[in-house]
Amino acid sequence: MKLKPVMFVGTCSDAGKSIVNTAFCRIFRQDGYSPAPFKAQNMSLNSYSTPEGGEIGRAQAVQAEACGLAPHTDMNPLLLKPTHDLSSQVVLNGKPVGNMTAREYFADNKTALFQEALAAFRRLASRHNPIVLEGAGSISELNLRDKDITNMRMAREVQAATYLVADIDRGGVFASVYGSVSLLPPEEKALLKGIIINKFRGDISLFEEGREMLENLTGIPVVGVIPYFTDIHIEAEDSVALKNKVSQAVPGKINVAVVRLQCLSNFTDFDVLERDGRFHPYYTDQPNEIAKADIIILPGSKNTIADMQMLRDNGAAETIIQAYHDGKKVIGICGGYQMLGKSIEDPNGVEGERKSITGLGLLPLQTVITREKITEQRTFRFHDRQEICQGYEIHMGRTAPLPSMPACPLNRLENGEQDGYRKDENCWGTYMHGILDNAPVRDALAAAFNMEDMPSFDYTAFKEQQYDLLAAHVRSAVDMKYIYSTLYPEN
Repeated sequence: MKLKPVMFVGTCSDAGKSIVNTAFCRIFRQDGYSPAPFKAQNMSLNSYSTPEGGEIGRAQAVQAEACGLAPHTDMNPLLLKPTHDLSSQVVLNGKPVGNMTAREYFADNKTALFQEALAAFRRLASRHNPIVLEGAGSISELNLRDKDITNMRMAREVQAATYLVADIDRGGVFASVYGSVSLLPPEEKALLKGIIINKFRGDISLFEEGREMLENLTGIPVVGVIPYFTDIHIEAEDSVALKNKVSQAVPGKINVAVVRLQCLSNFTDFDVLERDGRFHPYYTDQPNEIAKADIIILPGSKNTIADMQMLRDNGAAETIIQAYHDGKKVIGICGGYQMLGKSIEDPNGVEGERKSITGLGLLPLQTVITREKITEQRTFRFHDRQEICQGYEIHMGRTAPLPSMPACPLNRLENGEQDGYRKDENCWGTYMHGILDNAPVRDALAAAFNMEDMPSFDYTAFKEQQYDLLAAHVRSAVDMKYIYSTLYPEN
């Protein structure tokens, strides 16, 4: 049966919309449908390359994985990637179209952008059933209502059965739900089919009176109360999640310091290290904590020159250089790879006003930031390993050895190209996001610490298990019979 689109919107940011959306993507797949995720507009530095060479938000890539699908740009036609507090790179249908301030973005082209989003939705809806839409932030930002292309305007246009997700863990759930519903115009309120209370701690039976109160206040049924969980691991979309990450080394494991950059991107590159028992990743920009690590990783950045300057200003740059000379491992991924070189130049001001900066100088490389953006999925062999690995590139820049310096590639790509630079076993860099998801790479890192005897970790199988656990957790907490009833065409 062809189902109506279903949409999950929120009372606020970080209410859990992405996780709930992911759960329903897997539930519909388990129930024999062919679902696909959709978010008209996403703002995130966590992104992913699609097979056709486009770029979308990482959350939609995760949701596609839960659906058993390859990610596609139609799942997230508009992506905003902040370059600093006042400006973002605008990615439309997988390709960058320029940088805009918030004022410029909201003032220009909203009608055209909404039509682009609708076209992407319709293409997706012609191939999949149902489409599982996700809103952004709060549905009741009155000052942005006429500029909205992601929340209730999209729900209204595609007539989605819409569910409001509220985070009870942060408090104020009655006010946030009642206020969110009350501020909607009647035609949008009519689209709301139910309320989902998320992140509930304790005895759910104690909230029965609360459910009745909310239903009486809003006239909308509470269709589920989802318990808070810590034992199901789904990649986070928002950098808000970094606030809850560990920031210190611990004894007994391979300590991996991920340098916390101001414009850190694709932090999910390191989620796998949290699951592999050999490693202890922690996130810090403090030189004294960086110095305690066995492995230091410079991650991706949306503004490499600004983040390189930050490392110099706070003393982390000197700590990283000294750590390498002390025999520690120093690794760079994407923007971090660029920072390991001798120089970074941005002659066209792609990332910001500053045109150049000196890098850490650990690798004999020079980088030039270009207007062309490379977004590709890759298969490759890591260093001297023969196993096939997978990753993806998202970067604006070309990195090459200094004149007279030989190429020392880290990875051999299946198409015959090369990637990265390997100075020695303690220092290498790559443009390959997701490189650590590959067991041969992690095994190579762990080998120097005499931990080869620990079993290898299958991250792909782990993620599939987590999607199933999430689906079971949400399915048991919501009224699936009612939700399905709102998706039948006659309703």
